[in-house]
Amino acid sequence: MSDRAANSSAMTESAAVEIEIATRRLTSALDALESAVERRRDADRDENELATRIQALGTDRSRLADELDGALMKARKLERTNREISDRLDSAIVTIRSVLDTGEDG
Repeated sequence: MSDRAANSSAMTESAAVEIEIATRRLTSALDALESAVERRRDADRDENELATRIQALGTDRSRLADELDGALMKARKLERTNREISDRLDSAIVTIRSVLDTGEDG
């Protein structure tokens, strides 16, 4: 029985060593998994922040495009008004010169 006890003891020690090695590998794998999950969480957080910033930029772009459209319409209106005033001034100058020329002849 002593051979059997020695064999059993050796198997138990061998099994304990294998269990210890497996436990270390499992702990290492769990640590790696935890690190990967944390990196993924950080990446997701960064991605969400980036998406929020992109959305804010899109909103700003839309607002600026609307303001630009308004400014362009105002500029066109001012150009038309300026042309009308210029035409009226030209017409008034012609009329005044005509009156002055008539007054000099008479």
